[in-house]
Amino acid sequence: MSEARSGTGAGAPTVLRMILGRRLQERRQGAGVSLENAARALRVTSLTIRRLEKAEVGLKPLYVEKLLETYGADRQEIEEFVALADRANEPGWWHAYRDVLPGWFTAYVSLETGAKTLRTYEPHYVTGLLQTYDYARGVLSGGFPNDNDEDLERRVQLRLRRQSLLERPDSPTLWAVLEEAVLHRVVGTPAVMRDQIDRLLEVSELDHVSVDIVPFAAGAHVGACAPFTYFRFQEPELPDIVYSEILSASMYLDQRSDVVAHLEAHNRMSLLTSSADSKALLNRMRKEYS
Repeated sequence: MSEARSGTGAGAPTVLRMILGRRLQERRQGAGVSLENAARALRVTSLTIRRLEKAEVGLKPLYVEKLLETYGADRQEIEEFVALADRANEPGWWHAYRDVLPGWFTAYVSLETGAKTLRTYEPHYVTGLLQTYDYARGVLSGGFPNDNDEDLERRVQLRLRRQSLLERPDSPTLWAVLEEAVLHRVVGTPAVMRDQIDRLLEVSELDHVSVDIVPFAAGAHVGACAPFTYFRFQEPELPDIVYSEILSASMYLDQRSDVVAHLEAHNRMSLLTSSADSKALLNRMRKEYS
């Protein structure tokens, strides 16, 4: 990954495709087969093999079978890989929203769905996974001012559908760090803001959700920059990944130096407040919207 992405991003990887790509790479290297020799087996270029292993293109079951035969795998292993390839090529639940889901964000939804740990930093708005319906509608209507009512509603429903992962039995842990400015930026009406703050207070009581509010009094700090999300996965094949975005592009980073820098920033920001102070600030702001 480790690249800026914008536009349609039709090859956006899913978590299963990433896992399969990593396993194919390990199997090739374990067999001592070069990229060039693997490419000859499929009559493609070595760049294609590299892209398969990096999950930058779809994995055809026939390609997977031929590669594993080249690597000396037995029939049972081949069948297991092919079954995984079939699953990796199945559209996720978010495919139903492809008309309002940018291609470059498809990877984000897949990573979010497959992660065991999520850490987010938001300087502008409440984290999407914690937004109420009315707040989400207000944010999305501002971000997509040319949407008709139908498209806007579908964007809202997609965002709410994503939130269901916090209700799963195997729900990931979510640690959200928000700037105090988020609470002062009025989205919709005071009633919408009050309900949104109630939502934050409610979820902060869950064992697997933490909400920290960095107060204005903290001044300048290391994380005062673009929003980002850090993903960690259960599967050992997958590296930690950070997603960040600006107005015209988004980035998926898996280089260790980039990931560590964001993780350390998140840790430092969390030290600028406490759970008790964050809840006290939320309650004070709730009264202002009453």
